[in-house]
Amino acid sequence: MARRAGSTPERIVGAAVRLFAAKGFDATTVQEVVEAASVTKGALYHYFGSKDDLLFEIYRALIGRQMADLDRIVSADLDAATTVRRIVVSLVETTAASVDETAVFVREMHRLDADRMAAFRSERRRYHETFRSVVEQAQRDGGFSSAVPADTVVLIALGVVNQLPTWYRPDGPKSPTRLGGEIADFVLAGLRPD
Repeated sequence: MARRAGSTPERIVGAAVRLFAAKGFDATTVQEVVEAASVTKGALYHYFGSKDDLLFEIYRALIGRQMADLDRIVSADLDAATTVRRIVVSLVETTAASVDETAVFVREMHRLDADRMAAFRSERRRYHETFRSVVEQAQRDGGFSSAVPADTVVLIALGVVNQLPTWYRPDGPKSPTRLGGEIADFVLAGLRPD
């Protein structure tokens, strides 16, 4: 049995993440989740109507943290290079802190129903568009090179971060902050004006 830390919904989601990461979504039963979370089935169904609800909650919690960070960074109204650096570092940090959640969601997101997939795409699009607008504005102002369209810059940056669950190891030689800084350096080097 899992230790009883955190609220009941947090324990349920944490148990689901561990089991989905280890066994896969299909191979994990609701009974295994409730046992790992040290709750009853009634408690699970009080908070989540199904395993699909658990899967969506894994994503919703992660993107919620990432959107809040993005909004905070952009609202600080710093120069574009600092803003891009902070966005990339923050994204790497939250992704590294949630490697299992990210891996589970990327592997299993095709299981979402149409409404949840639409919500997922809407949030992802908002993140992308906000990040892109920072790059576009700096390109218009001459602070960033326009050699590569802002949309492509953001796709590259997000693509690297989205692959973290396949290769990042918490016990590896680089902290998430250092790794995020190096990725940001790479992105910013490509945006340096001529």
